[in-house]
Amino acid sequence: MFYESSIFKNEEVLSFEYLPEFLPHREEQIKIIAKNIEPAAFKRKPQNTFLYGGPGIGKTATVKFIFREFQENYPNVKTIYMNCWDYNTSIAVLAKICEDLEIYVQRRGWGKDEIMKRLLEFLNKSDKGYVLALDEVDQLIFKDDKALYDLLRINQYIKNPFGIIFISNNKHAFVNVEPRIKSSLNIEEIEFKPYTFQEMKDILMERAKLAFYSLENAAILLAANHAIKKGSDVRVGLEILMKAGRLAESERENKLKVEHVKTILKEVNEVKPKILEEKINEHEKKIIEILKKESLGIKELYKKYAELTENPLSEKMFRNYLKHLESINLIKKLKRKKLIILNKNV
Repeated sequence: MFYESSIFKNEEVLSFEYLPEFLPHREEQIKIIAKNIEPAAFKRKPQNTFLYGGPGIGKTATVKFIFREFQENYPNVKTIYMNCWDYNTSIAVLAKICEDLEIYVQRRGWGKDEIMKRLLEFLNKSDKGYVLALDEVDQLIFKDDKALYDLLRINQYIKNPFGIIFISNNKHAFVNVEPRIKSSLNIEEIEFKPYTFQEMKDILMERAKLAFYSLENAAILLAANHAIKKGSDVRVGLEILMKAGRLAESERENKLKVEHVKTILKEVNEVKPKILEEKINEHEKKIIEILKKESLGIKELYKKYAELTENPLSEKMFRNYLKHLESINLIKKLKRKKLIILNKNV
């Protein structure tokens, strides 16, 4: 039986994917990024830009916000966003660009050169400017750093230069890329610093006013405080409000109260590790499962992994995956004891 909620005015605004009409406390970053990509509207080369900072502090939302504004105000600019967890090889990235530009390419059987040829033919016939955002770019670098070289050389063959926005949690995402790639990046770096308590409170209050019919202000303060403690991640605060709201709804309350937030606080931890554990591959998930039970040295960990896996990786590839898990902050290596442990601080 369905009934109208007495709590939620618009539950959707508390989802991670919701993009608000206004992004508080990211005005300065928006201004700089918009200035960097605006030349695309005038057939000039945009400034490649690298955004870095911790998870859940507005990097992706800022880029999507700017892209939405550009699509509305500059019809001659086409923006393309992709997350490199999903597109982490050169062929996958190029095929995704073609898909967004409605360029026909076969999903299977075509090599990179054929896809690139189709893309360049299209871009040379187009009068539009183009800006690409590569979110979680460190995943592309880990899997196929030559993909960056392929993207960067596009501008050598087209009349309207292509701009790229790189996004990562890791300030040093490009430290190990090949020198020829690094020299071609030509990036301006923009740091996204963690939200302060006041900023977090403002952001959550804006969403809460849209989400709930009625609320106690102290409930938002409590949610903001917990989000700050869990890495200044806005998504933590939003999850708190969502779960507290559903608890209030189940109790047929007509107001979100402090007691609802207090009740669910212990259920809400960092969002990033949960997301990462969903995205890593099956071999990496197996490693995490083992380490949830005990900390082990690399050799002991590989032995146990091999015993539990039908087609285990080679030891060399296994070590590469350990480096990957460490780079995304899911595990830690205790060098003195040579132990691999789950990172309890993420």
